[in-house]
Amino acid sequence: MVTKQRRRSALDRLWMPLITAAFLGYFGYHAFHGYYGILSRERLEAEAAMLSRQLEALEDERVGYERRVEMLRSDKLDADLIDFEARLALNRIRPDEVVLRLDAEKQ
Repeated sequence: MVTKQRRRSALDRLWMPLITAAFLGYFGYHAFHGYYGILSRERLEAEAAMLSRQLEALEDERVGYERRVEMLRSDKLDADLIDFEARLALNRIRPDEVVLRLDAEKQ
């Protein structure tokens, strides 16, 4: 009868804790320094504030469009608005009007 005895090395006892520590270190590092990490909070808050300002501007623009559409409804037609839109679309002016052209760089 042959028995094999081998001596247990320190690595046999430490391989699981070493792998666990490596995983914890990897995820811990990215929890702080990653794109959505704790240190990126300021960047994300600044981006959220910028997007909130854009949303407010778009909502104001939408309200303006809603007002213009309301003025073009058949029961509330505004003669001045229709005249303005028609002349703008046809690129025409009246003989008594003055047109001031601005250069592209001044606009």
